[in-house]
Amino acid sequence: MNETQVAGKWTEVKGELQKTWGKITGDEFETTKGDANAIVGLVQQRYGIAKEDASTRVSDVFKRYGAQIETKIENVKERISQSVEHAKQTLKK
Repeated sequence: MNETQVAGKWTEVKGELQKTWGKITGDEFETTKGDANAIVGLVQQRYGIAKEDASTRVSDVFKRYGAQIETKIENVKERISQSVEHAKQTLKK
């Protein structure tokens, strides 16, 4: 999930992060501005888990939302392709 995608889904991602790691407040997550490395640091610090484990778990949350975004992008691409094909057919007439 890239920065633009995170920014667009940040409220949802933040909510999921808060559900997963309830000891970290929304304000604390907000200070990270969606930076995965900063979130990993927060999780690692608050829960005392290894950096690799924190990184994997944070990545899993981001991937779930990234997959949703990728699906939406593919749907938009398909609709655009259909519209272009329709326009070509209309112009041929």
